[in-house]
Amino acid sequence: MRLRTLPLSTAGVLLGILLAVADWKVDLLTAVLIVLTTISLQILSNLSNELGDVLHGTDTPERLGPQYGLNGGEMTMADMKRLIGLFVVLCIVFGTLMTWRAFGTLWDITPILVLLLGTAAITAAMKYTLGPNPYGYRAKGDFYVFLFFGLVSVLGSYFVCTKGIGLHWKLLLPASAVGFFSVGVLNVNNIRDMATDAQNRVTVAIKLGEKKAKIYQTVLIGLGWAAMIAYTLLCWPSIWNWMWVLTLPLYVLHLTGIWKRSGKALDPMLPLLVISTFLLCLLTGVGHCMFLL
Repeated sequence: MRLRTLPLSTAGVLLGILLAVADWKVDLLTAVLIVLTTISLQILSNLSNELGDVLHGTDTPERLGPQYGLNGGEMTMADMKRLIGLFVVLCIVFGTLMTWRAFGTLWDITPILVLLLGTAAITAAMKYTLGPNPYGYRAKGDFYVFLFFGLVSVLGSYFVCTKGIGLHWKLLLPASAVGFFSVGVLNVNNIRDMATDAQNRVTVAIKLGEKKAKIYQTVLIGLGWAAMIAYTLLCWPSIWNWMWVLTLPLYVLHLTGIWKRSGKALDPMLPLLVISTFLLCLLTGVGHCMFLL
């Protein structure tokens, strides 16, 4: 299930929930159901990604990343398909309960739109490497990661927590920041796997080449920080709003590692960026909630 990826998927929704707490009275059960839906979607994406890569012949013994259930021999294709089916059901159940709890009905325009967005998220989670024309094999993964891990994650969780009220344009800045950092995680993964991926898939890293992909990584981190600085300057009622700056050494360490390492040696840079982004989101949300104490 690639549990080390879960802090990244929960980072955006945690930020959206905490920003909503700072602005509104948030229902605890709604927040819990948002997190459960997000975790289910992330695990569904991970499982589908593994099955798709095996079916397309991308995951081989030469792969530099960690070995998982299918390519490690611990699971069969039938096992994986059943597990994927289970998490599709969990996504539907948790997502439906989340929508009903937040809006009190499923038969109004707003909850219907939320359910449609959930359907799109399930489809996107599965189609990254699964199917006859997966978007992850056509260098489109960066766009979808930015969209769902950034914009949908932060804005969607805030929208649901506030029952569709109070969404403002300034939230695009932290949502975009999370999106940039999330694309950065994907980009590091793709730089590491360039040698094996080049055989049957196209990624942004392969299109750019290793040096330009590392420049792209630096730009992504820079854009994320620029967006966070702009948001904090626009919403600065307290010095606590700058708590997220405490994560700066982690991002510096990440970029230093990106430029000094190659191949399999890049692997530790993935969880480092994941944890850095999770802590940034947590500190941002807590900082905005401090005036409530």
